[in-house]
Amino acid sequence: MAETETGQRRGRRGGGRDARRQMRASGGAAAAPYITRGIPPVDILTDEAAEIIEDNAETILEEIGIDFLEDPEALDLLRNAGCDVRGERVHFPRGLARKLCETAPSSFTQHARNPERSVEIGGNNMVFAPVYGPPFVRDLQNERRYATIEDFRNFVKLVYMLPGFHHSGGTVCEPVDLPVTKRHLEMIYAHQFLSDKPYMGSVTAPERAQDTVDMSKILFGDEFVENNTVSISLINANSPMTWDSVMLGALKVYARHNQAVITAPFILAGAMSPVSVAGTLAQTLAEAMSGIAFTQLVRPGAPVVFGSFASSMSMQTGAPTFGTPEPAKVLLGCAKLARRLGVPFRSGGSLTAAKTADAQAAYESANTIMPTVQGGVNFVLHAGGWMEGGLVADYAKLLLDADQLSMMQNMVSGIDVSENGQAMDALRETGPGKHFLGSSHTQANFETAFWRSDMADNTTFEQWSSEGAVESHQRARTKAAQMLDAYEAPPLDPSINDGLRDFIGKRMEALPDSEF
Repeated sequence: MAETETGQRRGRRGGGRDARRQMRASGGAAAAPYITRGIPPVDILTDEAAEIIEDNAETILEEIGIDFLEDPEALDLLRNAGCDVRGERVHFPRGLARKLCETAPSSFTQHARNPERSVEIGGNNMVFAPVYGPPFVRDLQNERRYATIEDFRNFVKLVYMLPGFHHSGGTVCEPVDLPVTKRHLEMIYAHQFLSDKPYMGSVTAPERAQDTVDMSKILFGDEFVENNTVSISLINANSPMTWDSVMLGALKVYARHNQAVITAPFILAGAMSPVSVAGTLAQTLAEAMSGIAFTQLVRPGAPVVFGSFASSMSMQTGAPTFGTPEPAKVLLGCAKLARRLGVPFRSGGSLTAAKTADAQAAYESANTIMPTVQGGVNFVLHAGGWMEGGLVADYAKLLLDADQLSMMQNMVSGIDVSENGQAMDALRETGPGKHFLGSSHTQANFETAFWRSDMADNTTFEQWSSEGAVESHQRARTKAAQMLDAYEAPPLDPSINDGLRDFIGKRMEALPDSEF
């Protein structure tokens, strides 16, 4: 759906039930560019407990230290800031990391090429982005296979059309049919051309991060990029307590150009952190603070997000588990620690270890997205499409998750206590013993009164059965195919597109075909 068409529909009232149904089916339903919460976050940490964890994090930073590997420049920056550097291990004097974090902004705008889709990250705002990183897809035929660049483009198109997502994301799947050295170019271009929502950058090598910046400058203009944030990128710690040179290199590129990064410990509790929630919280805070502090040394004021990804594991098999209570507690605890630190927070999603879009997938995803929403997470990666512990991007689950994301937006909006919300006229008009279906208030509000699922079947058993007894994942795949058939790219200045393709062509020629 082209943005011009979306804009026209936003300003139009009426058109009949069929038109509205068609608009929802085509993915053109209007939605806010991001969510502003109307309810407070759930707080499971007392201030006293938070202080204990913060003190333990300071002990980790001071006594144990954080490894900054194979990056002499990083070590010099940290040494000059007052850290005790012993080889590649950096010890932060108590309070130094938190002090360095003070220049990080509490919120920032990530600009989209369509200004109406720019997002505000931080404060009471929530931004939903799709799955990130799977090498496999479960396709429209319900087959599990390696992902291709065609799959990548399809996911970008679908995310663009689905109002539950505010952000195009990054590596929504790994297109393994392209060389590792070159695939980032086509991935970034897909986000820039096929969607006008904000996007994420490449982090698999510093030069790929630079390519992202350079392509962003073609799209937005050199000066605009240097003075505004147009990309956000995921910088994972190599937990426990280690930053590697690849991540540090990409971080430096983005920070120097005023582009946002997420400094995110990636933790499988029991293997990469202690088995206890409090121990994992302390380690996560120490790792995240060290990354945020380093970002501010590269460029004070550079936008940065406190990230947390923590899953539990089966102590019987060693496999990661999702939708369990302990990661939810870590998420909720980290959210408070991020608020106390004064920076935006990233965590959560619709996570599952299930192999198909079955009951396990639904339960585990619900048990992850609910604390995500309750905790007040600002940037939600993996909000839709995640399957099989992150190994698979599932077309069907992307749509099913997106449906639930739109419900989450309704949940956090709070309760309308305006005159219309109080509905006293309806109560007076109807009175005892009658129904409200014919009241003026119901007639005026019935279209928007209740959240409606685009994916659920609410018909009778008889009707459902007579129509083929189609299950939810089947409905989702059918709708995904219909949406892809109806897709129209948002308009892009041809000269900008030519500039992007010219840049990609030159970089493709210069880069070797390699698996690394």
